[in-house]
Amino acid sequence: MAEGVTARATAVAILDGVLGEGRMLSDFSGDHLAPADRARALRLAETVLRHLEPADKLLEKHLRKSPPLTVRNTLRLAVVEREQGAPAHGTVNAAVEITRQGGKRTAHLTGLVNAVLRALPDPVTLPVQKLPRWIRQALVHSYGRDAVTAIEAVQSQEPPLDLTLRDGFPHPEGEILPTGSLRLRSPGQLSTLPGYAEGGWWVQDTAAALPAKLLAPQPGERILDLCAAPGGKTLQLAANGAQVTALDISAPRMARVEANLTRTGLTATLVTADALHWQPEAPFDAILLDAPCSATGTIRRHPDLPFVKDGSELPSLTALQSRLLDRALTWLKPGGRLVFSTCSLFPEEGEAQLTAALSRNPTLTVERPTLDGIDPGWWTQEGALRLRPDYWADRGGMDGFFMARLHKPS
Repeated sequence: MAEGVTARATAVAILDGVLGEGRMLSDFSGDHLAPADRARALRLAETVLRHLEPADKLLEKHLRKSPPLTVRNTLRLAVVEREQGAPAHGTVNAAVEITRQGGKRTAHLTGLVNAVLRALPDPVTLPVQKLPRWIRQALVHSYGRDAVTAIEAVQSQEPPLDLTLRDGFPHPEGEILPTGSLRLRSPGQLSTLPGYAEGGWWVQDTAAALPAKLLAPQPGERILDLCAAPGGKTLQLAANGAQVTALDISAPRMARVEANLTRTGLTATLVTADALHWQPEAPFDAILLDAPCSATGTIRRHPDLPFVKDGSELPSLTALQSRLLDRALTWLKPGGRLVFSTCSLFPEEGEAQLTAALSRNPTLTVERPTLDGIDPGWWTQEGALRLRPDYWADRGGMDGFFMARLHKPS
């Protein structure tokens, strides 16, 4: 059996799930694999998804008709591995072995796989993958073609890993970003890194760490983290000494919040409930609403998203965001503040939501505090923060986010 077949075959199976069944990468458990094979399989699948369209265009030159999905994904994997610098001999042998292991469905196509892969140019070079039309058109309209091209360039690369650090705790060595996050290029096994056992940090993209900083939690304040899972913002608020209530509708995702609190030794009141029906016992000093959204700002870390979603859920998401925002405002003390954020690049889930909220609630005002490391050009005219994946492109980019801090009059 060719070396590395287990991880590669698993990567092909993951791609089958994403491209054939519409499953997210996060649905893959991989409990039957050794940790190293599981990590490699996911990394290979993510890399293929970041280069899928140009890989297909190259393969089309050598295929008379499209083979079954599993074989096509095997070919895609081999092409992308070649583009990433893997030796031709190993990738071809592994692809042929995966095809042979597929039994009656694929074994008769081993000759095809061998012939196609041996006909590839050396070296293999692939252009940057473009976003699907349903995303790209909207972003070109909002930010311009050059900005979208820059976003696509960042999304074609494997992203670095960001950590949010706690003062006074050990942490790994890495690049401290202007906003305070720690960026790692090749983190390896997280549980072995300095500070993990002590709860000195947690994984959180530098952009995702900013809504809590924008809220500016104070010790002793009663703060609601609405739509809290998986809990990075809850940990930030609790680490600042706030009395945090973390609410989310998903019990499995809230279990992750609880696990993160346990590891870090931080405390929060956890509530699993539908925010549209839940009612707090008393109003809050501050609320952080990181609302459900299209997540188009996170494609650099979730390259499966463009292949699983098609934008049809956008109207229902924007309606839900408005309802959650209006409901959260009723739980806010007079003089309190609320941060609304979405990890979306669509203005309908950001700038337009802010405009509509101010129209519905004319006494609200937007506050623009000083935040470390923020480029002045990232602030909108209304005082909100608009982040894009191509910001800090030379450092590996960041997630796309929109966030605004609203003040309720006394």
